Amino acid sequence: MFRIRRVYDDITPANQQAIGQVQDILRTQFPLLSKRDIRKLPEQLRNPMKYRFRAILFIAEGAKEHVDGFALLFHEPTLKFCYLDYISAAEQKTGGGIGGALYERVREETLDLDTFGLFFECLPDTPELSRDPVIRKQNAARLRFYERYGARPIINTAYETPLKLGSDNPPFLVYDNLGEDIDLPRDNAREIVRAILERKYRGVCPPEYVDMVVESFMDDPVQLRPPRYVKKPPLPIQRTTPLDKRVRLVVNDRHWIHHVEEIGYVESPVRIEVILEELAKTTLFQKVPVRHFSEEHIKRIHDHRFVNYLEAVCTRLDEDTAVYPYVFPVRNRTRPPKDLPIRAGYYCIDTFTPLTGNAYLAAKRAVDCALTAAKQLLEGYRLAYALVRPPGHHAEIASFGGFCYFNSTAAATQLLSDYGKVAILDVDYHHGNGQQEIFYDRTDVLTVSIHGQPRFTYPYFSGFVSEKGRGPGKGFNLNIPLPENIGGEIYIEALKEAIKRIHRHNPRFLVIALGLDTAKEDPTGGWTLEAGDFENIGKMIGSLGLPTLVVQEGGYDTRVLGINARSFFNGLWSGAYLLK
Repeated sequence: MFRIRRVYDDITPANQQAIGQVQDILRTQFPLLSKRDIRKLPEQLRNPMKYRFRAILFIAEGAKEHVDGFALLFHEPTLKFCYLDYISAAEQKTGGGIGGALYERVREETLDLDTFGLFFECLPDTPELSRDPVIRKQNAARLRFYERYGARPIINTAYETPLKLGSDNPPFLVYDNLGEDIDLPRDNAREIVRAILERKYRGVCPPEYVDMVVESFMDDPVQLRPPRYVKKPPLPIQRTTPLDKRVRLVVNDRHWIHHVEEIGYVESPVRIEVILEELAKTTLFQKVPVRHFSEEHIKRIHDHRFVNYLEAVCTRLDEDTAVYPYVFPVRNRTRPPKDLPIRAGYYCIDTFTPLTGNAYLAAKRAVDCALTAAKQLLEGYRLAYALVRPPGHHAEIASFGGFCYFNSTAAATQLLSDYGKVAILDVDYHHGNGQQEIFYDRTDVLTVSIHGQPRFTYPYFSGFVSEKGRGPGKGFNLNIPLPENIGGEIYIEALKEAIKRIHRHNPRFLVIALGLDTAKEDPTGGWTLEAGDFENIGKMIGSLGLPTLVVQEGGYDTRVLGINARSFFNGLWSGAYLLK
């Protein structure tokens, strides 16, 4: 068993390991390839301008993240074509369906990129070009494989003219129109061939050779060799969302144990169900089981006494009991009350967030979900979604409130920050005071929050423009408070400001605290955003092109909550993939 996934960069340990294994395959399967060509692979992914092609690397990953094969695809967006540079299984892994799976993924990607089609070289199967019958038989097997998909050599050109007179096995140029029945115009073919010869073979093919090959393309449209091996219709491209492009979805499967059945308590289990119902209408998601993480991840962002207190008080309560804070330590914070229920106010910022018998367990599971989703980014996936309740962005270092107990967004950010700079963008209607306090003096984590003006919006005491960070972290906290009654246009302008600041931070990872309580008629907000606005917001965020983790925060109008979530992710996905 193996999975196909795209390796976008060499940032995460998983990607670094994968690239190293691809280079090992290149050494063993292509022994004539120069060491320089093998070493340049990471830079090809990082710096496409240098090589004048956008490199796209797919790997077939088997057990224990072992790379069983790979395909290296080049994309030229201006000339609208893709060139398959290498496709290979690892040593002793051939014949197991790896090559077919990789080629099918390459075809899907090429079709999604809106190109004329896919080009690649394949050694010839004719006696006049391939003199050794053993090698010729191997070449024929490869051409037979590609012919199953409708890919055939271009004929009536000088492309297979060897650079050195008398050389054996000069390659055919093979064209796959991806089942689109596209007639490739001669002029476009000439531009594409020139790009291949001048860029891939820079310094190898003399200019006069390039001119000769390009000018030999006379047919308009270009002609392909008639099918030689396969009589059946070409295999079609299965139009679905590839697994490596799906949003990795991690759901708090124990969220329902925290259920406060009191009138007016809007943070209810149905929130998760309505979102899942709408997400199921798309093919954008791949569900991932929740992993268990130690409590130490929580104590990296929260005071250990606060964590221990929450566990102790919740353990002593039965499931039907809710303790609301009512005594607060305004006068003397240094001496917490002895009685645990009274001590709730010592650790809380409001009077409407209760402690229950299961609040600790549900909040701990929400953190596990966020960490599981963050791990998906570290394993090379680009988009992940922790669909959790209770939410977490109001939980500070040593306090809970706003329906939040542990800050799942901050816990995931802390984990990601071990591997590079992170930006948090909080788009909830209410200020992300928890992340602000937790990362307020740090430079590696940028915290940005777009929210209602705190003069009239919970949590009231934070979220002002003047709060920019502390000490070395000054300038790494950005608050964008907005008026009480706004619609999508004003919000989009604020989002543009946030995105500019994120660009300057140049993070390796982006974490979105997704509050959908900015929606029209949400019981906790005052703005009027609708489904189309959420799709635009998602698209703008996705276009940043960063590995992105989304953690669910607020959103309480269950009539539109699911629709708005689906709209956001439709935009996020299209921004991340379709606009590239």
